[in-house]
This record gives sequence, C-alpha cells and structure tokens, in this order.
Amino acid sequence: MKKALFLLLLLAATPSISQQLESGTVIPEYGKTYPIASPEFKTDTNAVLKVVFDVDRSFKALKPNALIETAARFLNMHEKAGVNSENMKVALVLHGQSVNDVLKNEYYTVKNPGVSQNPNLKLIEALSKNGVEIILCGQSATHHKVTREKASEHITFALSAMTALVQLQNDGYQLIKF
Repeated sequence: MKKALFLLLLLAATPSISQQLESGTVIPEYGKTYPIASPEFKTDTNAVLKVVFDVDRSFKALKPNALIETAARFLNMHEKAGVNSENMKVALVLHGQSVNDVLKNEYYTVKNPGVSQNPNLKLIEALSKNGVEIILCGQSATHHKVTREKASEHITFALSAMTALVQLQNDGYQLIKF
C-alpha cells in the first residue's frame, strides 16, 4: 500500500516529459533536479532551511542510495532557487538497512557479492564536504556489525537514530521522511 501511494505521488509530481534533469552547482555529480518555471508557491530565499532526512532503507547495490542522494538534490535545487548555501543546514540520519551504505569498499563488497565498490562513498564524501552532517544509528550499526573501522570517515555515530532525530528536531531541523 505504501509503495502504491508513493508511486502515485511520484507520478503526480513528475514534470512534463519535455523538461530535462539538470545538474546543480553545489554537488554537480549528484542530485539532478527539474527546473520549475514560475512556481506559485514561492521559495523564501532568505530563510534558514534546517532539514534532517530520515534514511532507513537501501536499494540497488550498484547505484547510490536515492534517499541519501536526496540531500544533494535539496542543496542543488535550493541553491538554484537563490538560497545561499550558508542558509542550508542539512543532516542525514541513517538507520535500518541503510547503515550498510556507509561501509568502506572492502566491507561493502563482502555484503554485496559481485559488486566491486560502494557507490555511496563518493556521494557521502561530497555531501560531507558541503556541510551535510551524516549520522549513523549506533543501534542499527551494531545490529548489522558496522563498526567505525568499517565505516566511511565522513559519518558520525550516534547512540541511536531516535536520539539524533529528536535532538536535531529540538534544534529546529524539520524532518523529511520518504
């Protein structure tokens, strides 16, 4: 039921076929977006946009996790709309199956036979270099045997996803859950 609703919402939000995805300037390799001419709901380009993405799933082992890439889309899209990068505070909280997406190549390939490298590592590095805080649930990490030694150096461990989500929301971050 959730997948059907998600697909229906995705189709309803899909721009016309003539529009092409465009790269952004914040993280050009990731997070392409569609240009939207003259939206009626105006983007407040002076606001500080504090957002936390709740990422709990993983998808195809050969491609970057689309939920992680959402942070790049957010940055690229809002920068194009005129929001100063200093006014965008972005965090990702990874838990559940998504904790495997932060594994260094040698550990990722063991969990994903036939895959030569973790496609998420370059994305995670690019996000981190652009100020995105990437937080890993310590509970999920421990359950899935993802240790600090096995994980990307661009992530931070938390006691739990619940802890990180509550604290970030207490600090004014708005939760986005797909």
